[in-house]
Amino acid sequence: MIPAVVRRALIRAYGNFVMKKSGCIFCQIIAREKPAVIIYEDDRCLAIEDLHPMSPVHVLVMPRKHIPTLKDGTAEDEGLLGYLLLVAARIARDKGIVDGGFRTVINTNAGAGQTVFHLHVHVMGGRTMRWPPG
Repeated sequence: MIPAVVRRALIRAYGNFVMKKSGCIFCQIIAREKPAVIIYEDDRCLAIEDLHPMSPVHVLVMPRKHIPTLKDGTAEDEGLLGYLLLVAARIARDKGIVDGGFRTVINTNAGAGQTVFHLHVHVMGGRTMRWPPG
């Protein structure tokens, strides 16, 4: 769990987005109420190893702000959404999958395969990706 003093400082600086949405596993991970292998973290987002990887490298990049799906993003979230992609590219570089190629995916709603309704970017690589993907 985020210490109260840190939580208050984050809320003052960035708004109330660090507050957990009831039942959201990613909000619980962000709040340190559920375990995860965290590979990157800053004041806007968190990246974790996927629990059920579909490739040798499979990382999830999620905003601290609870946004259920990409369609729920607003003009206020424009900078955050772009930032998530920059972090995804950084993680691909750090994991050594840039030269071989990597895939970024954002599933939106259940019909597209979204199972956790907290926006997140999948970063996958380390093997040849096929097309079409699904």
